[in-house]
Amino acid sequence: MTLIDTHSHLYCEEFDEDRDLAVERAREAGITHLLLPAIDSLSHARLIDMCRRYGDLCRPMMGLHPTSVNELPDWRGELDAVERYLETPPDGIGDFCAVGEIGLDFYWSRDFMKEQEEAFRRQLDLSLRHRLPVAIHTREAWERTAEIIGQYRGRGLRGVFHAFSDTVERYRELKASGDFLFGIGGVVTFKKSSVADVVREMSLDDMVLETDCPYLTPVPYRGQRNESAYVVHVCRKIAELKGVDEEEVAHRTSLNAARMFDL
Repeated sequence: MTLIDTHSHLYCEEFDEDRDLAVERAREAGITHLLLPAIDSLSHARLIDMCRRYGDLCRPMMGLHPTSVNELPDWRGELDAVERYLETPPDGIGDFCAVGEIGLDFYWSRDFMKEQEEAFRRQLDLSLRHRLPVAIHTREAWERTAEIIGQYRGRGLRGVFHAFSDTVERYRELKASGDFLFGIGGVVTFKKSSVADVVREMSLDDMVLETDCPYLTPVPYRGQRNESAYVVHVCRKIAELKGVDEEEVAHRTSLNAARMFDL
């Protein structure tokens, strides 16, 4: 069984003590690609270094995370850096596979909504200019995200809604807005997970697997640090919910990811 983790932060400091081992465990789990979304300039060097060290496995994204818009006074300068990277990727990492992680996050604060929307739109425009998919982060902002995505309908915008956590109706609305896939991660394994109810209604052709490690750890490791190898538990749970075998989930979601991210 081969798998793709479409959203991994394995370059973060939580893995400084055992990154090589975590990578080895991912390989042993059958993972062929790790897609690494950017956060902001504070971690760009880590992201780039990991892609250089594990070039056969890792593919980088480039973008500014919405919570970094809240936290970094020079967030427009951060967007300028994103644009420069997309124009000229660093040596030794290949091309960026997506513009991400971008989006809206109103969970921590609603004081920066206007700024986050400006950053989001600018990066959506960058994705169109570079003909790249987007990896969209949304928290407590699904309605506004859907409104903005709807405004791009018909312009060729495509990508993944990372950690999808809204309703079946929202899934259908977003699916009708363009060529979009939906990232399913550890939350689907939680007891009484609303995501599980949505996954039952989703087509496998609309899903990709992800961990968002070191966050959102699946059962049976919930409460511990997440890692990319644990994507197998996400695959297993989706197979259970859909009434198919794990190999089919792994195969079809990997095809979806390979198509979207040109792997």
